[in-house]
Amino acid sequence: MTTPLVTILDDEPAIRTILADALEEAGFRTLSFSRASAFEAALKTHKPDVCLVDLGLPDTDGLTLVHKLALEQGAAVIIISGRAQVQDRVTGLELGADDYIIKPFDPAEVVARIRVRLRTPRTATQTSQVAQFNGWTASFDSYTLIDENGGETPFSHAEGEVLRLFLDAPKRLISRAQMQEMLGGAAGDSFDRAMDVRISRLRTKLREDPKNPRLIKTIYGAGYIFLGDVEWT
Repeated sequence: MTTPLVTILDDEPAIRTILADALEEAGFRTLSFSRASAFEAALKTHKPDVCLVDLGLPDTDGLTLVHKLALEQGAAVIIISGRAQVQDRVTGLELGADDYIIKPFDPAEVVARIRVRLRTPRTATQTSQVAQFNGWTASFDSYTLIDENGGETPFSHAEGEVLRLFLDAPKRLISRAQMQEMLGGAAGDSFDRAMDVRISRLRTKLREDPKNPRLIKTIYGAGYIFLGDVEWT
């Protein structure tokens, strides 16, 4: 198995060094960048497993970059930022980030959060990358939903994590606590808000009626249940 590659995008040299040293000691490969332009150029020849992104970049808006990465890359995206306000965390998660770590941080915590994102799949079906359900095909290789007519709709890594939870456990209740345990991240309002946003976006991409969704049902006070018939190929 190829050693996971983690990219580090931060304009502070000391932060890049601390993160690279901790990650390489933990067995990861790393590439570090001070500017978004160099980072995006490197993505043409490298495919990272996790992208660590600071929001305070000198040559682009960090949140815009996070959103672009979430839609175009198969990598997990973790924000590392000095912005500690709840709204900043919520916005980052809403735009597709998988996690949000506030500076100053413990390098060991960053390593642990990355391992959560890359941990061994929990079920046998997670070795498969394509699922078919109710006229839809979900490809987790290309992060694409394909409808019956061949139309394609991209989904982010974060949205894909939630979709995979549902497709691995169709017609079974999944509680918020189970989602938090399986996806990682700290429980609380920001996690709940992020899950609400990701599920809402999945419903939109699956063309669900927001007032009466057919596939992803909310069981108020309990969690969610996916009502589709799923076949992994």
